[in-house]
Amino acid sequence: MGADFRPETSSIPNGPGVYRFRDSEGRVVYVGKAKSLRSRLTSYFADPHTLHSRTRSMIDAAASVDWIVVGSEVEALQLEYSWIKEFDPRYNVRYRDDKSYPYLAVTLGERFPRALVTRGAKRTGTRYFGPYAHAWAIRATLDLLLRVFPVRTCSAGVFERAKRSNRPCLLADIGKCSAPCVGRVSEAEHRDIALDLCGFLGGQTRPVMRRLREDMQEASAEQDFERAARLRDDLQALDRALERNTVVFDETVDADVVGIADDELEAAFEVFHVRGGRIRGERGYVVERVEDSTVGDLVGGLLLSLAEDADEIPPEILVPADPEPGVISLLERRRGGAVNVRVPQRGAKRALAETVTRNARQRLDLHKARRSGDLTARSRALQDIQEALDLPSAPLRIETIDVSHLAGQDVVGSLVVFEDGLLRPGEKRTFALSARDDTAAIEEIVSRRFRPGTSPDEEQQRRRAFAYPPQLLVVDGGRPQVDAAARALRDRGVRDLTVVGLAKRLEEVWLPGRNEPVILPRSSEGLYLLQRMRDEAHRVAIGYQRRRSRRRVKGSSLDEIPGLGPSRVKALLAHFGSMARLREAEESEISRAPGIGPKTAAAIVAALKGAPDEMLDPPAGEDRS
Repeated sequence: MGADFRPETSSIPNGPGVYRFRDSEGRVVYVGKAKSLRSRLTSYFADPHTLHSRTRSMIDAAASVDWIVVGSEVEALQLEYSWIKEFDPRYNVRYRDDKSYPYLAVTLGERFPRALVTRGAKRTGTRYFGPYAHAWAIRATLDLLLRVFPVRTCSAGVFERAKRSNRPCLLADIGKCSAPCVGRVSEAEHRDIALDLCGFLGGQTRPVMRRLREDMQEASAEQDFERAARLRDDLQALDRALERNTVVFDETVDADVVGIADDELEAAFEVFHVRGGRIRGERGYVVERVEDSTVGDLVGGLLLSLAEDADEIPPEILVPADPEPGVISLLERRRGGAVNVRVPQRGAKRALAETVTRNARQRLDLHKARRSGDLTARSRALQDIQEALDLPSAPLRIETIDVSHLAGQDVVGSLVVFEDGLLRPGEKRTFALSARDDTAAIEEIVSRRFRPGTSPDEEQQRRRAFAYPPQLLVVDGGRPQVDAAARALRDRGVRDLTVVGLAKRLEEVWLPGRNEPVILPRSSEGLYLLQRMRDEAHRVAIGYQRRRSRRRVKGSSLDEIPGLGPSRVKALLAHFGSMARLREAEESEISRAPGIGPKTAAAIVAALKGAPDEMLDPPAGEDRS
């Protein structure tokens, strides 16, 4: 175990550094750091029975190790974190949210800032508040806040339309938008409204409430009772918005509170984000424990993952165990100021930390209850496939190919990846193909998927996870499609990859060169997994084809013809197969298409005569995600 690639002890430096274990394909499977590289790396090659089970599994999967010497432990921590993000090693802890949380965002980078509810990756120039547990709660809060902070919430298209027509939307009429589109407020005044909203959401609630009360009393003293009533309603709206966020501390407190519940294999984190003394958001993580990682190690990794955006690092973080000093140094460097990371000992902060920990325990219990059935089913499915196909081991990585076309035209393909029985959505690929039938299309996809002549190091540098070879390749179809895939693999020099086809009609599993299919029982978990993979590949291919069709329709002049809506355009393209063939058709031929009369056919011919070729039928592209 590992003896064939163990480096000479004398060749390993004694100072701090970061190391990478790679498998036989050159893919990084584990990244670690050490105060002494020599001491740390030699520990991996001790008696296998003394190693943690995941460490032993990692060493079994590894085929080489390399390292980089750095100047300090802080540099080692920073490089380790950046490598984990870059290579996504299989055996490192992955701090990923167990769901996509909604945020309330204010696009301060735009000329007229906009407030919206959003998920996913964050963009520069935008302030984010949250995360929140439920999108409906944040939308209700935003609706209340718009009474006091009437910032625009419309999209860029709606904003420009209102600007051209000089007609504001309904929100402006009911006082929930200041209508900068029609000049009711200036650009500077609208930005001030957006900044006031950000200040309120960021915890600066007391000055806003005080100003509204003073304005209300002033209006009442001046007997402007209509304005006083409106300000009273605004105060009540803000009170209701604030009631949605639990008060836990004095409003000067900005902190993150971290709780953890763990066992030998996994750990669950819960994080409460306290801003202005109120719980403004929360999120949760479930991670696998690796090696003999301590709670402090897990907390350190979590804090680094939370701190990617320096604006979100609070001045105080309450944790269940102290991370290593290097983590705190990095947090302070990113924030540009002091960060007090500590374990609360008593009082209200200790009580809140215990509440967060109870939430983490509930999250771990729920995760285990869900996973017990799923993990058993996935393991059984991989075992069924291994036994049915007589594979040497369970196929941990499976890739599936599908082809879609419209009457032999606009042929596209897809490739999806499953690892350990789970979909890897970030590794799917789509292909615009030049082939005109299923078998040729499959050969083209396989040939493009397994490009020759690239070394593992070069592939790793390109960061194409798709270059990592699977243990099983599944194509949608029967024996002709399987044989086509096998030919393409032979042409590419790939000899050790099993390829099978799943025929739709009887759900038969075909192998290259076999006259009879392999029949899996209808109740087989393995057959169910193959069906899921085939259906996912089909969904991706159809989605890609529809996107291409929409782009083509949008880019053509057909949408300008009166009476020819999107549905009829799609039907017309399906009838002729492509815009190029439609352009070549005679008026009489077009009039015979379903739903197209002589007048519409004449309008189509007239519209297409002036359209340039590149607008009508864009050339096939390269691999598209």
